[in-house]
Amino acid sequence: MTDSDRPNPDALLKAVQREEQSRQRGRLKVFFGMSPGVGKTYAMLEAARRELASGRDVVIGYVETHGRTETEALTRGLPQLPRREMEYRGVRLTELDLDGLLQRRPQLALVDELAHTNAPGSRHPKRYQDVEELRAAGIDVFTTLNVQHVESRAEVIREITGSTIHETVPDSVLDGAELELVDLPPGDLLQRLREGKVYVSDRAATAVENFFREGNLTALRELALRLAAEHVGHDTQFFVASKAQSGVWKTGQRLLVGVSPSPSSLSMVRWTRGLAENLRAPWLALHVDTGAVLEEADRQRLDRNLALARDLGAEVITTSDQDVVSALLRVARQQNVTQIIIGKPSPPGPLNFWRSYVGLNRLIRLSGNIDVHCVRAEGQERPSRRPRLPRAGEGTLAQYGVVCAVVAAVTVLCFLLRNLTGHNPLSLVYLLTVVVLGLAVGRGPAVLAATLSACLWNFLFVPPLYTFRIGSLHDGLMFGMFIVVGLAMGQLTARLRAQERNEREREERATALYLLTRELAECRNLPELLGVVVRQLREVFAAQVAVLLPDSEAPSELLTYPFGTFEVSAKEQSVAVWAFRNVKPAGRTTDTLPSAAALYLPLTTPTGCLGVIALAAPALEQLTPGRRNLLESFVRQIALVLDRQRLRDAEQEAQWVAESERLGKVLLNSVSHELRTPLAALQTAGTGLRTAGPLNAVQTELVDEIEEAGARLNRLVRNLLDVARLESGHLQPRLDWCDLTDLCQVAARGVGPLLGARSLALQIPPGLPLVRADFVLLEQALLNLLVNAAVHTPEGTPIELSAGAGEGTAWIAVSDRGPGLAAADLGRVFDRFYRATAARPGGTGLGLAIVRGFVEANGGTVEAANRPDGGARFTIRLPVTEAPKLPAEAS
Repeated sequence: MTDSDRPNPDALLKAVQREEQSRQRGRLKVFFGMSPGVGKTYAMLEAARRELASGRDVVIGYVETHGRTETEALTRGLPQLPRREMEYRGVRLTELDLDGLLQRRPQLALVDELAHTNAPGSRHPKRYQDVEELRAAGIDVFTTLNVQHVESRAEVIREITGSTIHETVPDSVLDGAELELVDLPPGDLLQRLREGKVYVSDRAATAVENFFREGNLTALRELALRLAAEHVGHDTQFFVASKAQSGVWKTGQRLLVGVSPSPSSLSMVRWTRGLAENLRAPWLALHVDTGAVLEEADRQRLDRNLALARDLGAEVITTSDQDVVSALLRVARQQNVTQIIIGKPSPPGPLNFWRSYVGLNRLIRLSGNIDVHCVRAEGQERPSRRPRLPRAGEGTLAQYGVVCAVVAAVTVLCFLLRNLTGHNPLSLVYLLTVVVLGLAVGRGPAVLAATLSACLWNFLFVPPLYTFRIGSLHDGLMFGMFIVVGLAMGQLTARLRAQERNEREREERATALYLLTRELAECRNLPELLGVVVRQLREVFAAQVAVLLPDSEAPSELLTYPFGTFEVSAKEQSVAVWAFRNVKPAGRTTDTLPSAAALYLPLTTPTGCLGVIALAAPALEQLTPGRRNLLESFVRQIALVLDRQRLRDAEQEAQWVAESERLGKVLLNSVSHELRTPLAALQTAGTGLRTAGPLNAVQTELVDEIEEAGARLNRLVRNLLDVARLESGHLQPRLDWCDLTDLCQVAARGVGPLLGARSLALQIPPGLPLVRADFVLLEQALLNLLVNAAVHTPEGTPIELSAGAGEGTAWIAVSDRGPGLAAADLGRVFDRFYRATAARPGGTGLGLAIVRGFVEANGGTVEAANRPDGGARFTIRLPVTEAPKLPAEAS
């Protein structure tokens, strides 16, 4: 078995881990389709009935039949778990009872609509998180999913259909899942829509005109087929890579191109991209690190070649091996590659041409059933002829000096032994010296040791002495043996040291990734996570680090994490913003803004860009391909952990919202029962004292104060109740046709006792249109505005209540002649608990906030302004729709 045929140890380890994980976790089977209506739920229920017939414990956790008779018929006979009922904003909702399903612990659970968003108050914001918890408990799950809900396809779906998909599932959820494609031709699906088998008739007509156009369905079908094929292809690739397969399985085309520092690699990459586009096939770009120390120009050219391949959509792989052909074949078989693309050998010089020709023939001979494309790369400049630096392992000047010294010492020893042994045994002494030196020094010094030993032995000890003439066949063979052994030992040592170096670098990369992953997993909040990111990047890459995350108030702008080690200036900030908005690296070592002081790498996930990492290091340009791959792995891992932290924060926020709503209900009940009851008793007592008999002046004043304080507290309690209703979402307006004249008159009568010595003037023109609103809520809003005008104006000043209509809008205005509002207060008077600068002592700052809440609940707006001749004016605006047609009176 050759090295290229040998199974990959990493792939074998992944296979063992995958099998172990699959035994511990439940199996996930996804019934996958291009759109609603193709029959995913129907197919899932049919499969569940087969599982039930085979003796498995099957339970329906959540299945949405959408009222389809044939689908509901399949649910009969299948055990069903009752759904969990919950209330949100006055609406009764039903969700999956996750705790009940975990307690029931069936062998197989049916959970429909994997991308569904759970109602606030649920344990997880998304249903796929419920499914993951079920799988972690060892429960198999059948579920359904449409292609538009896959996170990586959401942007393409938006471009095709014009609809933004808000409910998505990360692609990682589908890793390891079994996909069963439920397919239906677009024409058949449109026929089902027309027959009302997908939506009711009115919704079906709208769907056909919008999302369910035939062109959209055809594109969605292609996306679904491709995603299912890619999923199966990944499974095939994993199986082939983890087994000792002698060849590839051509289940689909997959291309690989070799990338080197050569200028011709650019055209090779472009040629492969064009071929992959024609074949609609994935492709890889492979760079083999042979241990050669690259010059600066070659290293930059290699970075550009790999960056171009990455930008054109290739999966870039870097491996270490001194045998390029063996590395190409090994990676090709591991990745199930069907076609390898290399350039025609055209290097300058006969020796280089011969090496390339031999390597090409060897690649073709060992490729087996892998096709090899030998393409001429045209239009590229020839590389500059510069002295090639020695490879790692070829030796240093110190090693050459050691070799010379050791050979000289051995020569002195041989002079002492030649009279005792003769010249033939001395050759073995020299040969032993060459072998020992070959184990300790590089290839070049080993060859030098062999050459010096052979020459000195021949010149000083082989008759005739002090000549290089060899008189016997035995001496000639020994002379040649020195050269052969020196070359062999040097080559073997260099290869062993290269393998040792590669294994050491691989171990360092694996250790660095492990430490990063472990520390990130132990972080409890975002500040701890960012601290680990900065520390790990600084230690591993010896760089100054800064982390920039989107501003919560302005998501398109970035804020720098305050405890980073790199100070981001205004100029550097613009580079980071460019990398964030374009989701591409920028700054040093890139083709975008290369004069920047740092390299800016976007933190990308399937959900979008989460931020930017800045790295500033003196040796940033000298990063080897292996170190650059490690940096990319760090960035990907950090992005995934940040995304997980974001989801965790969203889940925590959902729990806080649920707890806030629960506390709001408790507060609402407490205020209703604990405060209103004693207030009612207080007001009743005041009324009873007033009617009990004649009161003197002091007693009358006290009773007046009791009644006034009771009324004020009653208004405060009512305001608190109204605010609680607004914040909890329980406020549901009862819309009906309202007469603005009646509304203003009722409000004027209700506020009369509270105006004191202030007069109220009504300016209501006849013939105002009817508005569709909640009469009670608008009355309360007007009362609050009138009370607010009375509180903030002096005694004896008039208050005006006016109304009007025009241009599709009706308005009601409350105007006063008080001091008016300060300019700083105009934009904030409707905020909760905000009190104007010149407001009188007392009050809670809730009245106007309640006005805005009640008006907006009715679809209107409210605004505050100062009158030109003094005083404030509050205006409520309501939309005017077509008035109802009243039946004609019978004559």
